[in-house]
Parts: sequence; structure tokens; C-alpha cells
Amino acid sequence: MRKIFKIVSTFIKVRYFSKWTSRNELLEYQEKQVRKHLEFLKENSPYFKNHEIKEEFTMNKVFMMENFDELNTLGVKRDEAMEIALNSEKTRNFSQKYKDISVGLSSGTSGHRGMFITTPEEQGIWAGTILAKMFPRNDILGHKIAFFLRADNDLYKAVNSFLISLEYFDTFKDTDEHIERLNKYQPTMIVAPPSLLLVLAKKIEEGELKFSVKRIISVAEILEKSDEEYIKKQFNQKIIHQIYQATEGFLACTCEYGHLHLNEDLIKFDKKYIDEKRFYPIITDFRRTSQPFVKYYLNDILVESEGICECGSILQKIEKIEGRSDDIFKFINKYGKEITVFPDFIRRTVLFVENIREYQVFQVNDDLLEIAVLNINEEQKELIEKEFNKLFASLDIENVKIRFIDYKVDRTVKLKRVIRKVI
Repeated sequence: MRKIFKIVSTFIKVRYFSKWTSRNELLEYQEKQVRKHLEFLKENSPYFKNHEIKEEFTMNKVFMMENFDELNTLGVKRDEAMEIALNSEKTRNFSQKYKDISVGLSSGTSGHRGMFITTPEEQGIWAGTILAKMFPRNDILGHKIAFFLRADNDLYKAVNSFLISLEYFDTFKDTDEHIERLNKYQPTMIVAPPSLLLVLAKKIEEGELKFSVKRIISVAEILEKSDEEYIKKQFNQKIIHQIYQATEGFLACTCEYGHLHLNEDLIKFDKKYIDEKRFYPIITDFRRTSQPFVKYYLNDILVESEGICECGSILQKIEKIEGRSDDIFKFINKYGKEITVFPDFIRRTVLFVENIREYQVFQVNDDLLEIAVLNINEEQKELIEKEFNKLFASLDIENVKIRFIDYKVDRTVKLKRVIRKVI
């Protein structure tokens, strides 16, 4: 009952009362909330109680895991919680808890396994916020949500109530089993990674899936433009909504016009710029009390957008989430200078060739790329090589070999299109 109250009260607050008329007003609100949060942590987190937090202080996933026992405010022991989380993954039984605390693992796409904990109260706050930000303005009650993800958690189940139905679909399981359940369930909303949405869209095109949804929400992976257009067409949607959610928090979501906005009403974002528009976010989540994320450095590459959104929100608009720092390809040009190529340029080069949807590009070393494309023909291979040679020539990069390999998708991890393997 307490969780339901938290969901409802948070929903009302976020949807109807979290309004600011200017950026300055929002920033003042953030500073006030951060100060209150740090005061709380100094009283309740052993780490913050015993360490002076200087201006240059930052956290990351490695720091979080190394100092987990001291950082959290609930006395949770990392090794005990990790054992529960790993056992949940192995058994696919995600109802196991650490006392009354839910434990989950990140997907590990950054190369480091992360762990997150949430209390029932935090789950209620999260659920209320999600509902307030992601549900249609005049159509809230009675939705049947099909929720696809690698791992279930009480955090996600928190939205399930007598007002809304949510069914979890394990992405580990066979697609045919999902099709049968979906046709029986008849969801009004689907929440899933783009790679799974593509599979479902194909099933619609082939006539195997037969239902009509009101909203599609893309999560967990980068939604590429070509995939987005195909999914929109098959599901008959004007907009594919997105949630930018990570172990580190609910970071951004789309407005009613389909533009991503940072959730600056929940989290303070500092920015480490890579160029004029690209930046790495450094976050302070001032609502999360059990597991502190203070000046936490993310290696996601975000591209900010200028101008005021049609929705009127003063929250920072994001053009796209481009990838991670370890997705940036690096080459040495003919003058001996290191050249960085952002993931977006690699994606565009592949997609200049028609009728390519499912692919991956790997940088194996300084002069070798491996490219995997589903159902590729010889003409497409030649065109891809031609497009990459154009890209390399424009950057004075020479002698990069391209090798085509079989396309294989590992459903145990998030799908990444652009991957740098070079150590």
C-alpha cells in the first residue's frame, strides 16, 4: 500500500507540479536539492561521512563497485548482494531479495559488471515518474504493457497495479513463445530494446503478430534512424518513444513530439564536452538515497540539440545518444596523426548502402575492420567497401582492410552496432 501511495503521489508531483519557467529557476532548484542530498549522505553513507568531497571528486562504475559497502546507506554488503543477483540471472528467478531490497545487475556493455539496489519506496518513486513522463496525456488507465528485457526486477514490477497490467517477457526465451503470448495478451504498449522491436516488426510484416498498440517505447539500446522508420511503419506509429535508463538512473525520455530530454528535474547533469555538441554526462541523482550517484561519470556520448522544443519544456533537449567512449574508432592517418571517428559516422557509412538493416562493425586493430551484415550479397559488400574507402580518403587514412564475417547476435547482452575491440 505504501508503494502504491508513493507511485500516485510521485505521478501527481512530476506530471502536474514539476514546472519551471526558466533555466535559472531549474538550476536553482537542482542546487538546492543537491545540497539537501549531500547533507543526507553525510549522515547516512559511511563513505561520505568519512571523506571530504572535493571539487574534483568523481565516481564511475569501478569506483562504485570497489567502495560499494561504504557508499550505500542501507548496510548492504556487495558480495552477498552480488551472490543473490548472479543467482537470479542463472535461475531466471528475479524475485530473490537482499532483506527487503531488490538487487539487479547491469548488462556490462561498458566492460564492467555493475550492481544496483532499490528499496520499495524508491521503486514507487521510479514507477510514478515513468508513468508521469511516458504515458499519453489523456490516456492513462487500463493499459496492458508488454515489457521485454534481459532481466526482471521489482523496480519494473512497481508499475503493475489494479490500474495497469504489466507482463514481463524474458528476451532469453524463444521468439515464437513471445508471439503466442503477445497475440493472447493483446498489449496496448510495448517496451523493448530496438533489436527485439525489429523482430516483432518483422513478425507483423509476415502476418504472425496481430494486435494494435497505442505506444511503442524503445529501451536499453541505441535506436538508429533506419530501424526507427521500419518499426514505425510496421506498428503504425507516428513516434517511437525512448527511455534512456541505466544502472545509474532514469536519465532521459522523449516528449510528446518525440524529442529526447534529459531528466534534469531528477538528476543534475554536468557535461564534459568532446566537441561543440558531443559530451559525456556527469550525473548527481538527488532523489536516490540507498545507493549514491554523486558526480558519477558516464562514458555515454550524448549529442545536445539547440533551440526550444515544440513541447515547451526547458529540460535539455538531446539530439541523440551516439554510443559509448569505447565505441569510438581510432586510426593513424598517413601523416602519423591519430584520427577519431565517432560511431555515427560508421553507422551512416554502412547505411548509405540500401536494404541493410541488421549489421555490426568491429575495429579489430588499427588497420582492420570486420563487418557482419544479415543476408548480405556480393554487390552490397562491394558498395560497403566503396563507402568506407570514401570515408577513409576524406580523413587521409590509408590501408585499412575490410573483412566480412557472419552476422551473429548474442541475446544475453545489449546489441551494439559499432564496437571497438582494440585494446
